[in-house]
Amino acid sequence: MRNVVVATHGHCFDGLCSAVMFTRLMRHLHRGEELAFTYKGMGYGPGQNGVDPAILTGDDNAILDFRFSATPKLTWYFDHHVSAFVTPEDRQAYEMGAREEAPGGRHMFHDGGYGSCTKLIADVGRQRFGLDTTESAELVRWADMIDSAAFPSAEMAVSKMEPVLHLMTVVEHKGNDAFLASMVPRLLAEPLEDVAKSKDVQDAFAPLAAQQRGFIDLVKKHAEVRGPVVLVDLSSVIVDVAAKFVTYALWPESAYSVLLSRSSSKCKLSIGYNPWAPIARKHNIAAICERHGGGGHPVVGAISLPAGDVERAKKLAREIVEELAT
Repeated sequence: MRNVVVATHGHCFDGLCSAVMFTRLMRHLHRGEELAFTYKGMGYGPGQNGVDPAILTGDDNAILDFRFSATPKLTWYFDHHVSAFVTPEDRQAYEMGAREEAPGGRHMFHDGGYGSCTKLIADVGRQRFGLDTTESAELVRWADMIDSAAFPSAEMAVSKMEPVLHLMTVVEHKGNDAFLASMVPRLLAEPLEDVAKSKDVQDAFAPLAAQQRGFIDLVKKHAEVRGPVVLVDLSSVIVDVAAKFVTYALWPESAYSVLLSRSSSKCKLSIGYNPWAPIARKHNIAAICERHGGGGHPVVGAISLPAGDVERAKKLAREIVEELAT
């Protein structure tokens, strides 16, 4: 039996879909072999800069939709974050693995121009390895729309009327190792829409929807408009359920949002550019986040600090607002 360990971005719809696409690719490449998959949901937090090599115990080890780790155990890599490489040494290790003449052939792919890692895996799988991605077309379409915030409107992203957005919300709050292990096989065997409409997903979404309505009320109460930036400081309360794009729906003329939230484990700064804004983006948000130990994309990123560093997080949030407002 061939053991495959898949470390993917946990609590993330694109991370889940990336695991589905990669599993499909491995089954295609190793037809006739018995494969056993272990899925690990990775998270960004204070001091977390990559995947612990100790979990990469498979015959094949993959990191998907997550920061690069320079370890000889890594055999596959797919990512689209421009902040994927923390150090020059990480970048160098990736470049060695991404060579056509790398041992076993090229199995490492990074492209910051992609809206989702799922689409990167699908395109590479089809173009380089002959993978038929027809059955995954809807999975790729939704992963790309969600991860690149390419919704037709902010209202669609916030109201979440579509069942797939219900599944997205459930993944964001329950997407740990066990959830990935149960959901990946289902998305390989069933249409995305059917899984999203299933009773267990809808039952899990119902309380989250109610909590997100409460979150919207918190945003309205705590938001401050600073020129083109909306600052939302929620550090005075513990927030376990957050809704994306709320400021863009409430303040459609805004260009950026900086949202400070606090959970029992960390303070988190979520920074984003409003894709529906009438103002052009002038800042690379990933670069801003990288300066403070975070990362992301040019249009969206995040920074995590220890739960006790509330005052530091509040100061940093205001500094970033000032930078974005100039």
